[in-house]
Amino acid sequence: MMNHTMSTVITYLLILMGVAFFTLLERKALGYFQIRKGPNKVGIIGIPQPLADALKLFVKEWVMPTSSNYLPFILTPTVMLILALSLWQLFPSFMLSTQMTLGMLLFLCISSMAVYTTLMAGWASNSKYALLGAIRAMAQTISYEVTMTLIIIFYLFMMSQMDMVTIRLTNFSMPTITLSIPLATMWVVVILAETNRAPFDFAE
Repeated sequence: MMNHTMSTVITYLLILMGVAFFTLLERKALGYFQIRKGPNKVGIIGIPQPLADALKLFVKEWVMPTSSNYLPFILTPTVMLILALSLWQLFPSFMLSTQMTLGMLLFLCISSMAVYTTLMAGWASNSKYALLGAIRAMAQTISYEVTMTLIIIFYLFMMSQMDMVTIRLTNFSMPTITLSIPLATMWVVVILAETNRAPFDFAE
């Protein structure tokens, strides 16, 4: 039990660090695409920039809208982070103690719940402009969720499995991306849109 808890905590910390430095990589790439340097002031060629950004977030002044609903306003980002991190428990790992036979179904259920946190964030601020923005972002997210779900269902029909460990072992012997290149291309586009990354970052 203790080993499983420690592996989970270490996994979450590594995920957060990895996301921070992937963001730095994205900012560097966008900078060179636009013929500029990107973040390069902190440390050596800007490598510690994610750590500086994290420190800035922790020491920033706490701003709370006076008209907002306090408890939902605080809980919404927490629930959003918990949902995002809980998805990583479904992926195959050397320290995995259990194997879920319906892991992909749980993945679809958890990922679709992020829509409610977006709407809840807009509603909790008690501002009609924030609520309209949340509804717009929610409509965009739902449209991409439908496409992502259809792609995953097609892939699951092709694999005849819903267990991530079995799917991973199958991909070792035969990379299934080669069976459907157009589907893989659509998957990359949908994932970029789902995570609000460029060029689909207009929801922010």
